[in-house]
Amino acid sequence: MKTFDSSLSRGPSRRDFLKKSALAAAAVSASPAFLGGSAPATASSNPANNRIRVGFLGVGGQGFNTHVRTVAANAAAWNVEGVAVCDVWKNRVDRALAHLGLPESDGYGDYRKLLERNDVDAVYIGSVDHWHARMAVDAVEAGKHVFVEKPMTRHLLEAFNVYDAVKRTGKVFQLGTHFCSEGHWHRAAKLVREGKTGPLVHAQTSFGRNVPHGEWNYRIDPALTADTVDWQMWLGPVADRPFDPDAFFRWRKYYPYCSGILGDLLSHKLHPLMIATDTLEYPVRVACMGSREITTDRDVPDTTQFMVQFPGGFHAHVLGSTVNEEGLREIIRGHKATLYLGGGRVRLNPERPFAEDLDPEEHRDIPNENHHKNWFDAIRGEAEPNSGIDLAIRGQTIVSMAEISERTGQMLYFDAENRRLTDANGRALEPIDYDSVI
Repeated sequence: MKTFDSSLSRGPSRRDFLKKSALAAAAVSASPAFLGGSAPATASSNPANNRIRVGFLGVGGQGFNTHVRTVAANAAAWNVEGVAVCDVWKNRVDRALAHLGLPESDGYGDYRKLLERNDVDAVYIGSVDHWHARMAVDAVEAGKHVFVEKPMTRHLLEAFNVYDAVKRTGKVFQLGTHFCSEGHWHRAAKLVREGKTGPLVHAQTSFGRNVPHGEWNYRIDPALTADTVDWQMWLGPVADRPFDPDAFFRWRKYYPYCSGILGDLLSHKLHPLMIATDTLEYPVRVACMGSREITTDRDVPDTTQFMVQFPGGFHAHVLGSTVNEEGLREIIRGHKATLYLGGGRVRLNPERPFAEDLDPEEHRDIPNENHHKNWFDAIRGEAEPNSGIDLAIRGQTIVSMAEISERTGQMLYFDAENRRLTDANGRALEPIDYDSVI
């Protein structure tokens, strides 16, 4: 297949990648603070039947099982169509093409060739985390709407670049935090907005697993070799290193490619908690700690937790583990009442001093939306994305600050107006990037 020729699939060198990122960062520093407004998102030019034609960038585990399969299963009901796929490993491309019933010519090894197609309206990005930012920016600049798997990006400055590109182009962005389309989080937010809880005080949530052989230790397929995969393209902005099947299949264990529990698991709970608390704000400060005393075959912690403070004093505590599955009860504490969430329900219990002023409430059988359909509806202008760019950038700021806090042992403060990290003494701190040595 021509698109796998080395002349095309080498991809951008790390120097090219960092150069482009530097230019984007310069544009960010010259732009208004990212609290500013933007033009409303508009749908791309779809065919007369309003069918949305979709491309897939990265069709590994998540990209194939969650993106390709979902679109194929709901193509008629949602009036969508998968038209092109891309991956650095041709075995995955072939599998996705077969599932979608597409010819070999619709498969690519270089995502940039897919983005050149005028018959692609929107793309899923299910690549490794360190490719999310570059692919998302290139996609919206090419006129495509984007659905990006969580976490939004690998590092913080990249997230700013994506945010600005989405705002500049007006494309519809959806972060793959599927819990954000569950109805009970939105019902809780309604109660908060109605003043039922009073001023918010503290909230908690968690995501726990217990995997005896170690989380993310996926099977290593012997069919993957240095000759069958475009290793340099896979590395992208990460420093050049030898071909490593363990890194390819188990990349979530290693800091060059992933922040571990923070990005892979806790993003799932942080973003919907921000919805439920009606907190579309940047953090004031974040502190995180973690350890890996049980599964030592990795860089990232197997147990971690962070605290985040928002403007006004509201705090949230988020716990994650891959060696114990007993989580925290999901609770939102207000001055007047406390909300208990779980099992698709929301229960409001007045605090004792306000028991005469408020009645208890319980809301059951709250319907959920399909997260993918919500994105397609938003592209057509019929809905707002439940995990759109404004929520995504604020959540990623917290996730990135938590990683830096855990790895450096510092509490971090965030200056939203100037997009600046500082320590407790107001000294500027450099965010972690691909060249950081910690």
